[in-house]
Amino acid sequence: MMQKVYTLPYLFYFRGMFKPPLFIFFFLFLCNALQAQTVAQQLANKIKLMQNSPQLEHGIVSLCVADAATGDILYSTNEQMGLMPASNMKVFTSVAALDLLGADYRFKTEIGYSGNIQDSTLYGNLFIVGHGDPTTGSWRYSQTKPDSIMSQIGNILRNAGISNIMGDIILDGSKFSFNPVPGGWSWDDLGSYYGAGNWGLNWHENQYDLVLKPTRTGDTVGIKSMAPEVPYASFVNELKTAAAGTGDNSYPYLPPYGDIAVIEGTVPAGGLFTVSGSLPEPFTPIAAALKQFFIDHNIVHTGTIQSSMDYTLSQKSLPHYNALIGTLYSPTLDSIIYWFMKKSINMYGEDLIKTMAMEKYGVGTTDSGVAILRTYWQERGIEKSAFRITDGSGLSAQNHVTTHGLVQALLYAKTRPWYAAFYNSLPIYNGMHMKSGTIGGVKSFSGYHTSARGKQYVFSIIVNNYDGSTDAIVNKMYSVLNELKK
Repeated sequence: MMQKVYTLPYLFYFRGMFKPPLFIFFFLFLCNALQAQTVAQQLANKIKLMQNSPQLEHGIVSLCVADAATGDILYSTNEQMGLMPASNMKVFTSVAALDLLGADYRFKTEIGYSGNIQDSTLYGNLFIVGHGDPTTGSWRYSQTKPDSIMSQIGNILRNAGISNIMGDIILDGSKFSFNPVPGGWSWDDLGSYYGAGNWGLNWHENQYDLVLKPTRTGDTVGIKSMAPEVPYASFVNELKTAAAGTGDNSYPYLPPYGDIAVIEGTVPAGGLFTVSGSLPEPFTPIAAALKQFFIDHNIVHTGTIQSSMDYTLSQKSLPHYNALIGTLYSPTLDSIIYWFMKKSINMYGEDLIKTMAMEKYGVGTTDSGVAILRTYWQERGIEKSAFRITDGSGLSAQNHVTTHGLVQALLYAKTRPWYAAFYNSLPIYNGMHMKSGTIGGVKSFSGYHTSARGKQYVFSIIVNNYDGSTDAIVNKMYSVLNELKK
């Protein structure tokens, strides 16, 4: 006769040692504790190997890992050390913006006029007043592309009965401060597309694209075209052609409000090559787009196109419209956050902190936006001394945060109604949903991952002052994070 085999819980039940609910609870608790110990030990082993590598002889690594379900810290090292986060700063900015502004928040651009309209002619000024929309003229959304923006403005004029404008056009970007970039940004970054500033009125994400014609190795690269154009800027071209396959090593220098651009470095030999830089201001290309639209659609304009920048420089009072005739709206904030995180658009981050300030104080400045961000996170448990920041994107080397603070922010995001949109905005690296960050000597990853056993982790890892290649340090960081996949 076949002998019946009883499982351990079954035997315990019949022998009266434990009641099933209590035993099962204890058994599961023991299993989870052992699993947590195993993960923590494996992480500790991998971190030790990483810390002992020559790449980190004079560097530091910080890691914090939490249980997504309970918030318990499962493993940490140097988690309270303030380190430069690079673009992991965007985690703090995104969460605060979604909370304070709302996932369905839309930026607006107002169209208004002063004077009067008679027989399809505006006798007065037309105003285009921005409220910080970072997507105006952007190629990322169908409704924000330059042609679409101009068509929307044309429709507003047509609906108001305006076919001719006998007055000036005022481009008003005064809802944001005159200084378009935060303090602490490197000169090397200001001219590049990722160092673009922001104004109350923006265009094409405030970047231009240069189409280049590489020649023979060692020779000067030709400039074929620029779009949007900045006609008053003079380019000093010191860009050379390098061997094929060497990649983009170009460095454009054109600061805000500047009119002399220097472009240095190399681009690879081969076909046409495109590099992107930051516009010194957005008003000139907006004016050019308007002029062309008016020509194409037979709208007569007899005045000039002026901007809030012009009024500031001339120390004159900026006029305002008397009648509002239409409003352009941006995509919703959750869709803006998607691109902000996926493509790490620094200009969006600076725009968001200024917008939080604008909504609270009427005018958006970096300093007031940073203050709002600091207060917001202090109220959610991050100590003031653990959150020293100067911008909203992480481009500044003056930002210092902790991996513990980043994990707190990610845990908080999980409790919010917009969490799904935030989670989907995180890029996927190494098979994990996480935001990356990179500036000189800094690499960071923060995000979420669900293991093969179905356990979700929240984590943040930052390395500062490493030596050698970025690829090498990233591989070491991946080796650590791979322990969360098991």
